[in-house]
Amino acid sequence: MLGRLCFLVAITLSLGAAPPHAAVRAPQFTVETQWLKMPADLVFGEVAAVDVDKHDQLWVLQRPRTAKPGPGQQAAPPIMIFDRHGVYLRGFGGPGPGFDWPANEHSLAVDALGRVWITGNGRSDPKTADDMLLTFDSAGRFLRQIGRPGGTRGDDDVENLSAPADVFVDLGHHEVYVADGYGNRRVIVFDSETGKFKRMWSAFGAVPPSLPAPPTREPGRAFTPETGNGPAGFNGVHGVELSRDGLVYVSDRNNQRVQVFTRGGRYLRQVFIDRNEASAQTASGMAFSADAAQRFLYVADFGNSKVLIFDRRSLKAIGEIGGKGDAPGQFLGPHLMATDSHGNLYVAEVPGRRLQRFTLKAN
Repeated sequence: MLGRLCFLVAITLSLGAAPPHAAVRAPQFTVETQWLKMPADLVFGEVAAVDVDKHDQLWVLQRPRTAKPGPGQQAAPPIMIFDRHGVYLRGFGGPGPGFDWPANEHSLAVDALGRVWITGNGRSDPKTADDMLLTFDSAGRFLRQIGRPGGTRGDDDVENLSAPADVFVDLGHHEVYVADGYGNRRVIVFDSETGKFKRMWSAFGAVPPSLPAPPTREPGRAFTPETGNGPAGFNGVHGVELSRDGLVYVSDRNNQRVQVFTRGGRYLRQVFIDRNEASAQTASGMAFSADAAQRFLYVADFGNSKVLIFDRRSLKAIGEIGGKGDAPGQFLGPHLMATDSHGNLYVAEVPGRRLQRFTLKAN
């Protein structure tokens, strides 16, 4: 078993020019890094994603192919379930009959029925690229697959994905939203019970562009700072979340922004995430605070190694957590995130190979 460490996280406040009565204080957290109680014979690799079910159990997606087991150890299953205290309960996943397991595990979502939805973003070989979405029940039994490996025909294809990133399930409307962003440039929505295509859109609610996205700016190279509203199309659609008041939040990672839409894909507004900083890959995973109004929006800046805190109503940045490093409260590639019913924030790190828990402090 791993020990438990708790540290106070300093949140740097950056209040915007909101009127005094509208000033919002950022939530405060303590951070725990070594709180997962893993069996001694299991080791995980890159931690790609985390979600929290209605029982506050944690569902963690990791990449067994990247694990480095020691003597007497083996790679943990790609899907691991923990109770709210971090105790390992069980795991499953990997190749099996009747479905195509992804080459590179990327995201998972657990719906209110206990079904788990899995995406992968492997695309090193176009013939076997992860162009599908998988669904399993809570015991790991296969239920459905949308798309097939290497099946993509581009952004017009309504049967296949193209190395999709994140996924969100809206059972109230029987819909599943997919951030189809490593190969395509769109959000696509399917019927969660039949797998039938329903709708899709790109940046500003427009039809997905027919041309490929421009290359991502590399850190350290000179560039012309971006201004204005940003590019017309998505570039690296990485995260998708649906708020309780029916707004769809989409992280457009390589365009350094989060855009907000109605369920139908009508564009409402946007906020830039660390625009023109050293790394152009910023807006990655997102999560909402647990209060009824979901007052806060958390956004992971993957390339610049921090988590930004926004007042969700105004989209003003009010604080941040982290900085590059492997100390508690720092990050090495904060990827996808989730919150539990108590407001605690969980951050999966890909290069960092860990899951940090940020425990919400009482006011």
